[in-house]
Amino acid sequence: MITPRLPRTRGLSRCLAAVAVVIAIWVTTLGAGRVNMYAKPGALPALSVSTLAARYKANRRAMGAALKTARRIQDFAMARSLTRLMTPGRQFLFFDARGTGRGVEVLGDLAHARRVAILVPGADTTLTTFDVRGSRPYATPGGGARALLGQARRIEPGTNLAVVAWLGYSPPKVTSPGVITDFRADTGAARLRRFVTDVHRLNPSADTTLLCHSYGSVVCGEAVRGLPVNAVAAFGSPGMSASSAAGLGTRARVWAGRGASDWIGMVPHVRVLGLGFGTDPVSPAFGARVFAAGPGGHGDYLRPGSVSLRNLALIALGRDSQVALA
Repeated sequence: MITPRLPRTRGLSRCLAAVAVVIAIWVTTLGAGRVNMYAKPGALPALSVSTLAARYKANRRAMGAALKTARRIQDFAMARSLTRLMTPGRQFLFFDARGTGRGVEVLGDLAHARRVAILVPGADTTLTTFDVRGSRPYATPGGGARALLGQARRIEPGTNLAVVAWLGYSPPKVTSPGVITDFRADTGAARLRRFVTDVHRLNPSADTTLLCHSYGSVVCGEAVRGLPVNAVAAFGSPGMSASSAAGLGTRARVWAGRGASDWIGMVPHVRVLGLGFGTDPVSPAFGARVFAAGPGGHGDYLRPGSVSLRNLALIALGRDSQVALA
């Protein structure tokens, strides 16, 4: 009989649910305790030409302190990452080792650059993967920014371009429910808006481009309305939380690209009950200018020698007429 089994089934379900909650609380508490061992970032001076050097120096000191903590608590992944980030000559406008970590690196002279490209990474990006992701360093914020700047200098020797690797938010994990909602994107968008506004105040004559990968394109889509940017490029995008490029509310030129082997193309581009991110940015219905991205996969857009890297560099340089279209 089915009836006698129902109470036991409900009881078992409740029991399993309770165990799951306990485990979740335990894991969260354990993680929080570990995370809280890293110091909260100290106050930094407002971004200006006169404070740039001081901010770089303050963040290097903060990294040094975090490295000592990482070694003490045997957080080996963080220790390895911080050792790389502290390589002489690297410049960070912001740093926070707590949680999955945040960091904003500047390549070039941000205060006097004629053009600024801000690289916004997507899901699964943390401070420990800022430079390293398997055998593909170009698939990281730090490595990708270097690949982009290198390509731009090959196209335009002596270019006055500054590139920013902006891990200014905490992206969701690909395997988490958050990757199909804009909860993390909302917070990231607010921070990106403040950052772009600060950069514009620092260097108002520079042309600014947002280069937005994967979930980072959701962040850009929610941040770009009314921002002083000249171009925004979404690549490997699940959507930009808008039904069209016009719906983004920007005068910037909107670009989009997708590699032929990118799995993101199989993701349904819908938005229902707060889930999903809307129209596919490379579709004709969206209305972006679609650039050729070659045969690569989801992490290959900034791979040296790729057509996608060349096109993204051309977009960052404002050489729109030279961008190969899809």
